[in-house]
Amino acid sequence: MLWHEVTVHTTEEAQEMISNLLYEAGAGGVSIEESGSLNKQRDTRYGELYDEPLNDIPEGEAVIKGYFAEAMPMDEVVQELAPRVEELRTFGIDPGKALISWKTVDEDEWAHAWKQYFKPLRVSQRLTIKPTWEEYTPASSEEKIIEIDPGMAFGTGTHPTTALCLRALEKQIAGGEEVIDVGTGSGILAVGAVLLGAKSVLALDLDPVAVESARENVALNRMEGSVIVKESDLLSLLGGEGAQDTAAGEMWPAARAGFAGAGADESAEDGEGNDASALGVTLPVKLVVANILAEILVLFTDDVFRALQSGGIYITSGIYKDKEELVASALRASGFEIMEISREEDWVAITAGKR
Repeated sequence: MLWHEVTVHTTEEAQEMISNLLYEAGAGGVSIEESGSLNKQRDTRYGELYDEPLNDIPEGEAVIKGYFAEAMPMDEVVQELAPRVEELRTFGIDPGKALISWKTVDEDEWAHAWKQYFKPLRVSQRLTIKPTWEEYTPASSEEKIIEIDPGMAFGTGTHPTTALCLRALEKQIAGGEEVIDVGTGSGILAVGAVLLGAKSVLALDLDPVAVESARENVALNRMEGSVIVKESDLLSLLGGEGAQDTAAGEMWPAARAGFAGAGADESAEDGEGNDASALGVTLPVKLVVANILAEILVLFTDDVFRALQSGGIYITSGIYKDKEELVASALRASGFEIMEISREEDWVAITAGKR
């Protein structure tokens, strides 16, 4: 089977936005290759190993490839994609060279070849991400394994932002917490939270492909009883302006009644019913985690504040280094107190508390 491969030479800062643009243009899968410069600082505290040399991509740059069905009119796709990539500059996101090219390739050249580079990776003191096709024996009973099969549409979970979130979860989960994972993607953070001792996780994503991927990975880890995956966003969960955070006991009528908007539609379709038991958690919760672009994070900090108990924890990542203060300021404006800021390579994670 033949596919069209579109290559965009850009920056690490813009990689997630350009990946989204490729999906919106009709890509069936996306691969991302970041700088492999030997000058790049690598985190080896948990025993990670890196092949040398990795690649010749300059530091701070990235090469993104999108794969399109053979029938797609690629000249038109590229013609429409180019101005959208350039438009990122108006939002303060630097796409760098923004060079775009395309060619036709055989499916075998890309569909499975990438798997040889995805090996078990220890991302924290207690968590290791393992692809389903690799054999691996935990070093001790304390080491927990996240089984993952990301497919072509999602990352392997080894990106710095994912690792930062998992390490933050490891610090904050004491056991028995109810958690909301906003923008769950392949579900890695939700699975990791349960392995660390969380009682239950409600994993949310607006992308139906992500929802399906997350459900498959939840099943791989045999966590169907602990993780509920929903196609929804946090505002729909809270019922928009109808869910009031009252001074007397923080009442959540919309959450008790089930989903509003898109969530309610899904509940009706899948036969789960429109009741609170379908959520798997009771609002307000103890912990919320969101690994999403900084520009999106700042849009719903108030919603997260409402969704958390007093003293609750909010872990955010997906934040490129030059957007750190943007997110931190939004968190403070919503009433959060910054507890910790962690960094790896050019990425940032912020742990904040509800005062």
